[in-house]
Amino acid sequence: MAPDESVVRLDGPWKHRSVHAGGTRFHVVEAGEGPLVLLLHGFPQFWWTWRHQLESLPKAGYRAVAVDLRGYGASDKPPRGYDLRTLAQDGAGLIRALGETGAIVVGHDWGGLLAWTMGALDAKVVRRLVAVSAPHPLRLRAALLTDPMGQLRASGYSFGFQLPVLPERRLTQHEGSLVGRLIDEWSGPSFPSEDVAQTYRDAFRIPGVAHCALEYHRWFARSQLRPDGLRYARQMRAEIEAPTLQLHGALDQCILPRTAQGSSRFVAAPYRWRLIEGAGHFPHEEQPDRFEAELAAWLSDPEPDR
Repeated sequence: MAPDESVVRLDGPWKHRSVHAGGTRFHVVEAGEGPLVLLLHGFPQFWWTWRHQLESLPKAGYRAVAVDLRGYGASDKPPRGYDLRTLAQDGAGLIRALGETGAIVVGHDWGGLLAWTMGALDAKVVRRLVAVSAPHPLRLRAALLTDPMGQLRASGYSFGFQLPVLPERRLTQHEGSLVGRLIDEWSGPSFPSEDVAQTYRDAFRIPGVAHCALEYHRWFARSQLRPDGLRYARQMRAEIEAPTLQLHGALDQCILPRTAQGSSRFVAAPYRWRLIEGAGHFPHEEQPDRFEAELAAWLSDPEPDR
């Protein structure tokens, strides 16, 4: 039997609630008081990927809010809206629904692509931008075309996701074993533990999650030559005006460090790049102390350097 949404309502020093934005209900997890930090997860995970930061950020004086993105966890799973433009509208709507006009936006993987998109399309809501294991979307697109033996090869898994039905079945069969294998292949040594992998496997088997998660990948691939994708690409040429921190694991085999590093050309504001040695695609989970030290130093700097 497939798990239900209760498997993502994990206990901790935080509170769970639902927030409505743009007609969609989102499950959010909140801790602390102070400036808002919106935490956006990636594939194939859910809000719990930020469990360490939901403890460290409140201690540093921030209000940390981690969300299950559209289609994931205990959030709504509508049939459409998995393009980055709509997802950026979700993010901006969430910030307003949380009672703020702007936030520090921290995104990992797909959440990072979403954070970049928010910074370009709705600059006023992004006060600072942190991209984790996530190149600027135009940089990713360029790398897929110009680095066939590097980023294109590393992204090969995503091309298999373009098929109908079969990828959903593969990701959910055998109690989600493929989800655990992907996380293991993309991470550095000693991550994930068996219980962490099982948590992600269970969450991905919630009815509807696998299909919705794959729709992100399908839109990105199929829209490249469609009018909506070309319009999105034009809009993404807008320079990022928010101070930006880019954190990346040196051992990332999903998004290669050289792919992400070329993103600075899209940022007009102060920009900082940090490579986390010994970490793979999930530095915020693999090495939370190092990750949080970099994040805290940058957040506390009133004029972050280039």
